[in-house]
Amino acid sequence: MEIPILYEDNHLLVVEKPVNVPVQEDASGDPDVLSLLKKDLKIRYQKPGNVYLGLVHRLDRPVGGVMVFAKTSKSASRLADSLRKNEIERKYIAVVRGTPRKKAALLEHYLSKNNRKNVVQTVSQDHKSGKKAVLEYQTVAQRDKLSLLSVKLHTGRSHQIRVQLSASGFPLYGDQKYGSQVNRPGQQIALWAYSLKFVHPVKKEVMRLESFPPHTYPWTVWGSIQDMLQMEK
Repeated sequence: MEIPILYEDNHLLVVEKPVNVPVQEDASGDPDVLSLLKKDLKIRYQKPGNVYLGLVHRLDRPVGGVMVFAKTSKSASRLADSLRKNEIERKYIAVVRGTPRKKAALLEHYLSKNNRKNVVQTVSQDHKSGKKAVLEYQTVAQRDKLSLLSVKLHTGRSHQIRVQLSASGFPLYGDQKYGSQVNRPGQQIALWAYSLKFVHPVKKEVMRLESFPPHTYPWTVWGSIQDMLQMEK
């Protein structure tokens, strides 16, 4: 499996995660991004022994897009610190069912995860396992009872975008877990991590890496997603 490399230096590796591939090894036993990248680095640089590659953040298995990995422990520590301080800007593009009442909004929920079932639900603020989840969205376009949203994360909760959008009345296209009432089995979830912006942990330069979804339905409803997002900036 070839994983496109968007940027690489001695400290970082930024790639485009393929859809339906786990980020790290899980119970399925399927090939995972982290292991594949380590194997690739070992071969390309003829490294003996184990290859270090730090996992900084995650994407759900069905979601594709930009991911940054750390090639040194120092970079991993600094990037993890930036993530905790919300200094890494993460933007997604999503296709949702229906039309949000507000063209743009800040969504705040409290989420609780059932690890055994791998399901997240919204809960009250005083729920013992509830964690605050915040995101903002901007409606980019609408057509055929679908809406194209640009989403910016303020927190990084499990399944956050999927749960918050569904709870707000506009579930993701293709999401069987949080939109089974409007989606059919086999449809690919339409959520893509298209932009990462952060300060390089060593060079201290501002980095911005982008990746855009494949030219398949429902992304093709609006023609060039890249052009539309450029207009929104």
